[in-house]
Amino acid sequence: MRYLLFLLLVLTHFTLAGQYISNVTTPDTSVPVVTDTADISVLLANTITSEDLSAHLTVLASDEYEGRETGERGNNLAASYIAQYFQSIGLPKKGMENTYFQNVAFNKTQWTKNDLKVNAKGFKHLWDYLCFPTLNEHNSYYTPEEIIFLGFGIDDENYSDYKGNNLKGKAIMINEGEPVNKQGTSFLTKSADVSEWSTDIYKKLKVAKDHGVEHVFVISDDVKKFLGENRKYLVSPSLELGDGQHKSAFANHTYISSAIAREMIGKKARKIRRWRKKNTKKGKACDIKLTPQIEYIMDKNIDVIAGKNVVGFIEGTDKKNEVVIISAHYDHLGKRGNDVYNGADDNGSGTSTVLEIAEAFQKAKDLGQGPRRSVMCLLVTGEEKGLLGSKFYSENPMYPIENTVVNVNIDMVGRVDKKYENNPNYIYVIGSDRLSTDLHKINENINQKYSQLTLDYKYNDENDPNRYYYRSDHYSFASKGIPAIFFFNGTHEDYHRTSDTVEKINFQKMEKLGRHFFHTAWELANRAERIVVDGVVEEG
Repeated sequence: MRYLLFLLLVLTHFTLAGQYISNVTTPDTSVPVVTDTADISVLLANTITSEDLSAHLTVLASDEYEGRETGERGNNLAASYIAQYFQSIGLPKKGMENTYFQNVAFNKTQWTKNDLKVNAKGFKHLWDYLCFPTLNEHNSYYTPEEIIFLGFGIDDENYSDYKGNNLKGKAIMINEGEPVNKQGTSFLTKSADVSEWSTDIYKKLKVAKDHGVEHVFVISDDVKKFLGENRKYLVSPSLELGDGQHKSAFANHTYISSAIAREMIGKKARKIRRWRKKNTKKGKACDIKLTPQIEYIMDKNIDVIAGKNVVGFIEGTDKKNEVVIISAHYDHLGKRGNDVYNGADDNGSGTSTVLEIAEAFQKAKDLGQGPRRSVMCLLVTGEEKGLLGSKFYSENPMYPIENTVVNVNIDMVGRVDKKYENNPNYIYVIGSDRLSTDLHKINENINQKYSQLTLDYKYNDENDPNRYYYRSDHYSFASKGIPAIFFFNGTHEDYHRTSDTVEKINFQKMEKLGRHFFHTAWELANRAERIVVDGVVEEG
């Protein structure tokens, strides 16, 4: 997930444009779609049917599969179903040690005890404060003699709270954000725009680690909102790639409520208020010593569990060393007690669609008209835990990552959102123009020729507050410089709820979308030239 350098002209264009395409493209319906099965792409796409999609999804999203949580029984059942289907349609196990699986190891981490007392007053984890087990080191009993209130916890050439301070082995308390004057101008950027110190809390936690800070207490503007946004990572055991070892790149840290902050600050509140006034006027840094009595127990357990990515491979012909990856995640949220999170739309719909696309490509091989480039149908686990399965593949590819031409990612394509409740003939397209204008044009042209969907780029806007570009498995490839296109139907009232079930799926829509995705992938696998990379990798 680092940076690549590309043409200066393209970089300048994106800088001036300020955002990627975010409009809506509607097809010219006066031009008839191509339906003649003499066109091999049409013949193959027609093998993708609502009946077959329904058959797959009815199994994958059944209660028997227990919500397909990574590392759990239901997830393993789903992986076996996918592998058995690949075998049934004749996909070989070639190149994968006689298996359809890529094994992935995860650290399953959870707090066994997380108790915080300040001045003998107890506070409740996941209510008054929160702490991520995968981002913190084990620390059984922590009783700092003092806490340094360090303002914003920034170390920058234009402003530093660390300058002149030796904080090795110390605990600090910091605010979110950065110093701005009364006019709203940042002392760091010298403008109304804030810096990365405001938008990326991990930048502060990394610099704290670099300075040897033992623990950071971050005063959160709204702990309960933050908890709501990250509930799935906090309520359940957290997963990360690993083999039982854990070393964080960040200082140990806890997000605390204003009530905890006031208890820690105590009689130094007036001194901190005076600092804030000076900070607003002159950007003055801060290092105020606090002496609350802290008792903090942070005990956690790490178990190593096994997961699987499932891989179906269709070898190409004259360009077989170049690979088109079609991906979807097959994991979901599992079950809580007797409540099953079936995940029919998220992402049983995408998984079922990739299975049908795999069959279409294998049918081409059976007809002696297989794709020129190799095609990998990659069903990944661990997406709901942080894109872990796709990240593992991108860092441990079965075929050289530089030979990967493009990623077509399918995540939630079985429902209709509120915006399009009267027009299911649509799809949100994300990322198509970020790394390759070729990819964007190909999808647009294929749509006009074969599909005539409404293509909505709303969530492709780089200022999209949902940040969907960074939230599905295509980003694991895009971060490596591989052009990626993400197809998505938008969220709905059943998103991440037990009510995301099969009977709410629009299989006719899924059929039409699946055929469109196939047509696009078929073109990418068969065109004479590899698509050109002319965009810039963005860190998420």
